[in-house]
Amino acid sequence: MPGRFQTIQQPSRHFRSQLEDYNDGRVFASQRTSTAEEKKSLDLTQRLEEKLAAFNASDNVWKRWILEITCWTVSALSMGAVAGIYLRLDNHSMSGSEWLLTWVNVLGKVAAAALIVPTSEALGQLKWNWFHKSRAMWDFEIFDKASRGPWGAVMLLFRTKGRSLAAFGALLIVLLLAIDTFFQQVVDYPDRWRMMGSVGEIPRIVRYEPRSPPQFWQNSEQLVYNRELIAVMRQYFFGNGTQPVPFGNGIRPEIPLSCPTSNCTWPIYDTLAVCSRCEEVSAVLEITHTCMKSTVDWSAAWTGPVTEEPYPNKTVCGHFLNATSDRPVLLTGYIADGENSSEIGETLLMRNVPLTDFDTKEPKYGVGSIAFKEVRNPLLDALIVSAINGLDGVLQGEAPLVTECIVSWCVQTVESSYDSGIYREEVLAEVWNTTNEHSVWPWHAEKFDVGLALIYWDNVTIQATASSAAANKTTPMYFVSNLTALEAMTLFDDFFPASYTVNNETSEPLMRYRNYDNGPWTLALDFNPWLAPNNLTRHMERLATTMTNVIRSSPSKEMLKGDAYAVEKYIRVQWAWLIFPVTLLLLSLAFLVSTIIKTSKDTETGVWKTSTMPTLLYGLPEDQRGTFAPGTTWNSSHNDTKRVRIRLLPNLGWRVSGQSLLKSPLLPVRRNQPPPGWI
Repeated sequence: MPGRFQTIQQPSRHFRSQLEDYNDGRVFASQRTSTAEEKKSLDLTQRLEEKLAAFNASDNVWKRWILEITCWTVSALSMGAVAGIYLRLDNHSMSGSEWLLTWVNVLGKVAAAALIVPTSEALGQLKWNWFHKSRAMWDFEIFDKASRGPWGAVMLLFRTKGRSLAAFGALLIVLLLAIDTFFQQVVDYPDRWRMMGSVGEIPRIVRYEPRSPPQFWQNSEQLVYNRELIAVMRQYFFGNGTQPVPFGNGIRPEIPLSCPTSNCTWPIYDTLAVCSRCEEVSAVLEITHTCMKSTVDWSAAWTGPVTEEPYPNKTVCGHFLNATSDRPVLLTGYIADGENSSEIGETLLMRNVPLTDFDTKEPKYGVGSIAFKEVRNPLLDALIVSAINGLDGVLQGEAPLVTECIVSWCVQTVESSYDSGIYREEVLAEVWNTTNEHSVWPWHAEKFDVGLALIYWDNVTIQATASSAAANKTTPMYFVSNLTALEAMTLFDDFFPASYTVNNETSEPLMRYRNYDNGPWTLALDFNPWLAPNNLTRHMERLATTMTNVIRSSPSKEMLKGDAYAVEKYIRVQWAWLIFPVTLLLLSLAFLVSTIIKTSKDTETGVWKTSTMPTLLYGLPEDQRGTFAPGTTWNSSHNDTKRVRIRLLPNLGWRVSGQSLLKSPLLPVRRNQPPPGWI
């Protein structure tokens, strides 16, 4: 009757004993001959399967699951070996580590493959445990597929709705598909810089001794301009200075450094250099706005020479420095002479005033400085005066901007690096020669028949700092001879003093410079960096930096050695990616242990796992197989097959319930039973 189980096969007593022998680990042994020839006829796989069958039928729980426990242990050991190799390779160069990475890949595959065995075998055993009770016939197909692949595992998850131990195993089967992906993501290969055997070199100066062969005129030695400096300095006098040259991803270094790779670093070092400072001094000077008769020694219209054409005296309105002295200096203003007293003539917009006399080098304001009296042996110390709002500001009587700028020898503490064609340099500290107090003025003027001779007495010496001692194991004295210092200082005479004037709003301003006895020079500038609101401090810093680069490129340079680096692949382990494989390892162990515990309580079913033997031994009789032909069994429209429920009983075989086609409560034994010993 529907709903009640009907036995479809009753094995004979002799066949039942064979099944009992199989469950006891003596599968087919009673039917086999024990001759040595038949033993040898079994190949390796058959012997292995026979041994595993003996273990499965053992009364010892550990022996029944020895294969699964062994595979899980192999997986755990493989993962441990992978972690150990990663720990060894982390943050190490990839060079020479390729063979270890190959072993990591192999061990990762072994760990993943070995972990599948205990999971699928445990899930296979749960199949027989599941069918020890009445279950739908379709469940057998789903369980069988679940133990063999992810599609069946997904189907089993839906069938059990995730509420059984078998669902846990099915989930693990699905998750095991991703374990290889996580193993592959554990290692990253970033590019890093590694120190090479070669070295980089960068120039520094301790003693500046440029090549300056003597020159003579009428058997008299003449002063020689510093040819290394004059070319670059003039670009700052009459424009925005030298511009960086693009090189690769950055700009070309302006010093002759050497870097055999694309990345070099050097220890912090000291070098002789040129430094600059600027400070506004309008508040400390005696500046007066007035109109007065004054010597016009700043006009671009005056051509000289002074021995033939003296400076004119005219009425000038503007801001004067020391207006009450016998030699007032016009800072900014305009000529007011003419038939109409309100007529405006040439206007002074900008003026450079050196703080030493142009002819005799006598100092002004004590030591030739206002804000930087402590600095000795400066290359330049001058006032740079500029109208703030150009011509309109001068005509409206606005006070000018007066800035004192000094350029001097110094020692710089520098940190340098070269990376991918980009040179970076940072000045960490500067040491100036500050021994000017109570010192003798270094200039000496001596008259000769042919004119006035100027002599500069002082050699420039600056004591080294701690950083240079650490880098070079010595404490050198940085040195510039008096002749070399003089040759550099005279370069500023071309532009200090200088003036910048304009006749009216429509005329072009002119720069007057080189104010020598034979007459000044004039030049129309495309860009005047000295005129407000341009950044005068920055302009002087760039000038000093360029002079420093020229000095460091001279033949008297010393090459400081540094470290050269090259790009190399490194191994970086991202440990977080190992969490997933390790978690699966632990969950698989939990699933295996849970399955062992659960199935050990079922002493009737036996340990079959994924074996197909029960389906062969407990096959349906021929008469019954016809009722489940493909045309009916696999047709989802056949309502009878949907109600079929099956149950496996040890030694009794499959029992079927719900099949309306089965009319007889007890079917006869199959006539074509296999002979004893056939299986």
